[in-house]
Amino acid sequence: MNLYDSLPDAAPTVFGAEAVGSYAYEVLTVDVPVGSWISSLEIARDKLGCTYFDWLSAVDEPGTGFQVCAHVVSLENRRVRRLLLRTTVPHAAASLPSAVAVYAGAEWHERETFEMFGVTFTDHPHLVPLLLPENFEGHPLRKDFVLAARVAKAWPGAKEPGEAHDPDAPRRRQMLPPGVPDPNDWGPLKGQLPPAPTRPARTPRAAGGAGAPARTPREGAPVRRTRSVAEGSATQVPAAEGDAPARPVRRSRSVADGSASQAGPPAPTTGAGAEAAPAAPPVGPSGDAPWHDPKPAFDQPAPAATPAPPPAADGPPPAPADEPAREKTPDKKPDRKPDTAPGSESTPGPTPDNGGDE
Repeated sequence: MNLYDSLPDAAPTVFGAEAVGSYAYEVLTVDVPVGSWISSLEIARDKLGCTYFDWLSAVDEPGTGFQVCAHVVSLENRRVRRLLLRTTVPHAAASLPSAVAVYAGAEWHERETFEMFGVTFTDHPHLVPLLLPENFEGHPLRKDFVLAARVAKAWPGAKEPGEAHDPDAPRRRQMLPPGVPDPNDWGPLKGQLPPAPTRPARTPRAAGGAGAPARTPREGAPVRRTRSVAEGSATQVPAAEGDAPARPVRRSRSVADGSASQAGPPAPTTGAGAEAAPAAPPVGPSGDAPWHDPKPAFDQPAPAATPAPPPAADGPPPAPADEPAREKTPDKKPDRKPDTAPGSESTPGPTPDNGGDE
């Protein structure tokens, strides 16, 4: 069995007692101390067959340090076996031995890590910046690196008051986004700008302190009191009794009752000379909704009831009233000539052919 197949359980045996192995996301990871960094890379190359160097970089872990990672691969027997070696260096002393002697391809990766994170690799043949321009200050991939977009270069266009092209235009105190320092503390104008004006200290009442004195009302101002929503504002003075008619009692109405404006006709006046008025039809639903009172498209008269005949003395019982009497229809016989007696001949009528008058 290959030694690689015994990992991560055999990590302390292969890489040392302080090594810790784990397997996640189809990647075998082994954490080693800083003193075993170079020896662990040699074990991975010589004993595990990881002769292919893939990449080297770092991760800034706040409160812990820089976690330097090297990813190497074994390609024996056309099988890909990957290994991720990691070690952690503190922020105060970010230094690590160079791996160029073990993997020559780590030279450029260590230069990039030194430029982006500030990790120094001792015994490196040419540890100089690789990507950033000259005179660049800071390490961009560190968590404490400031965002210098609004410090190194002004925001194009007048987006806020005071950012116009006219330097004499009125301006307000500019607010700095999170992560952007004061231009007088960091950047190309460091130490060349006057200090920013300080804001006046807030009074205890403005700060909302518990011991803040109450505000003295001005002379002639009405006494401020607490009012609920139902009471309305202080300007809504209630009307005196008798000034306005009392509001009618609000009642509930169903859909069949219609709205309150659909009132029935007035009741007839009772008296000696009063004429009897026909009863008013009940108030129906609103005409705005015709589906509440459906009517047929064509009025069909109701069928007239057929009176039942008086019962006969000895006859059968009469048919029910709801069923109409059935009329007997005489049976139709087929049209045919009447039979003549044998030996008798029918005498045809007079015709023009036999001497009759035309």
